[in-house]
Amino acid sequence: MHLGDYNDLEVAREVDFGLYLSSDDGDLLLPEKYVPVGTRVGDVLRVFVYRDSEDRLIATTLRPLALVNSYAALTVKDHGPAGAFLEWGLEKDLLLPFRNQRRDLRTGERVLVYVYLDEESDRLVASTKWKQFLSDAPFAGEPGDPVRLLVADETELGYPVIVNGTHQGLLFHNEVFRPLRLGEALPGFLRQVRADGKLDVRLQREGYGEVESATDTLLAALRAANGRLPIGDKSLAEDVYRRVGMSKKVFKKALGALFRQGLVVLAPEETVLK
Repeated sequence: MHLGDYNDLEVAREVDFGLYLSSDDGDLLLPEKYVPVGTRVGDVLRVFVYRDSEDRLIATTLRPLALVNSYAALTVKDHGPAGAFLEWGLEKDLLLPFRNQRRDLRTGERVLVYVYLDEESDRLVASTKWKQFLSDAPFAGEPGDPVRLLVADETELGYPVIVNGTHQGLLFHNEVFRPLRLGEALPGFLRQVRADGKLDVRLQREGYGEVESATDTLLAALRAANGRLPIGDKSLAEDVYRRVGMSKKVFKKALGALFRQGLVVLAPEETVLK
């Protein structure tokens, strides 16, 4: 059984206050309020396993905002003698111990954390010192490769991001055309691996591949919008990015490619599919 993650467990027996599920670590309770309608003994349920306020292993069908050994942006709900408590979608809040905090935190503040299993207490805890959980191994990727990005912070240079859940990267401000939210996950592309092992990334492909990809994206967006998009050559960059997820520069190149193929009719603030 995996603490802090989803487990597929068989229903062993039914009691007045819920179901007991069998596991290698003994039976654990799934409280009645989380039992799916029609569940019977012998059924296999996919549940999240954690410890309740009395330190007992317990199951739930609720979906937490973070799993063990993962990064997430969570909101500070309260403070206590042991540290801050974070909302993560379960009845019991997630502890962020004082030793794992880089600075004092305000109630209602969103913070990026890494969730892990504390070996001493055998409890799930969070840490805002997320950099120490990144991999030291060389990044296995080449410039132009698609990557998964998680926004970790914002600085004068741009947005520090976590790349593929393992390495730190930087998304420069001039590559971003809308505000990004802490904890936002988005696709990107590797620009380069620096000498210090950190990564430079971007949101769109570079060169010809970038335009080719953007052309396909724009054509698909036109078809999904019944052949008409309220953006054109004179539209604001923010409107372009909001509609089709690309920069104004790349949008104009894609627009030109479609026009040369005779696929669209152009207007200052509108594009129509022929």
